[in-house]
Amino acid sequence: MDSPDVQAVAVIGAGAWGTTLAQVLADKGVPVRLWVREPEVFAALVKDRVNHTFLPGVRLSARIMFTQEFAVALQGARVALMSVPSHCFREVLRELRPHLSPETVLVSATKGMEIESLLTMEGVVREELGAAVPYAVLSGPSFAREVSQKTPTAVTIASRRKEVAHNLQRLFSTPYFRVYTTHEVTGVELGGALKNIFAIGTGILEGMGLGVNSRAAVITRGLAEMTRLGVRLGANPMTLMGLAGLGDLVLTCTSSLSRNFQVGMKLGKGLALQEIMEEMTEVAEGVKTARAVHLLAQRLGVDMPIVDAVYKILYEGLVPRDAIKKLMTRELKDELEAMTEIW
Repeated sequence: MDSPDVQAVAVIGAGAWGTTLAQVLADKGVPVRLWVREPEVFAALVKDRVNHTFLPGVRLSARIMFTQEFAVALQGARVALMSVPSHCFREVLRELRPHLSPETVLVSATKGMEIESLLTMEGVVREELGAAVPYAVLSGPSFAREVSQKTPTAVTIASRRKEVAHNLQRLFSTPYFRVYTTHEVTGVELGGALKNIFAIGTGILEGMGLGVNSRAAVITRGLAEMTRLGVRLGANPMTLMGLAGLGDLVLTCTSSLSRNFQVGMKLGKGLALQEIMEEMTEVAEGVKTARAVHLLAQRLGVDMPIVDAVYKILYEGLVPRDAIKKLMTRELKDELEAMTEIW
């Protein structure tokens, strides 16, 4: 892949994050073609250059062209950034596949796992497009609203091809959006997916009116669970200590800006999951990811008690107070011995 600094970039998905990343690139002078699924969002973008549904109040650069056609979005694009929910990632990938050039670098900004296959987005890409397609993932602690306001933010680009990661680092980096690189795709994708489950957990605690002691416990033990599964799947444990792991975990577990934290808060206040989801305009990835990770942990024999508790609250009607009691009365362990099991 040549340096993509002056080539057009296709952004697939006009949610808050896709719209924000399109704006980041356009601010640098990069021509962007933003593919929009929803007709009402597309109409508003064409009329006002504002995504009133997902990123209200932010007027978008004139360098962003809006389209509902994959052929238009991908024409001549050397980079295609996927920013669609995990549950429709494969479907969208199949639709755009005929329009992809062999040289196009596919970048995922999706933080989730596919329920049916229990794969990360890299696994889905490999099944649909093969191993030869240049692939990268962008992840890290980054709320779209704050990035759109140019709040200093640091993220990670991971690709198994170093030159791809370095070119994308130059493409996306700005004075307010700092991009690090790594070749460790597995850990970066798992960190971005799993942190949403623990954000639901800390949101539940917040909704129940419990203190920050409980939140700190979930974050710390959640990191242990995240790392345990990551190592089992071949990730470098240090990746989970970085921006895409611990960084994103802390962000989403401590802020009401997180959709997953909001879901947890409402569950903690006694609202039903179906009622909560019907009120949301954007996807809370942790709800679906909790099911996928619960099944994956069972298949692999990985102990993930917090994930198990969140899953049972979401899907089996477990009362949050009963879930907390069960977690707190598990067999007592030595912390260092429990951590050593990860490695």
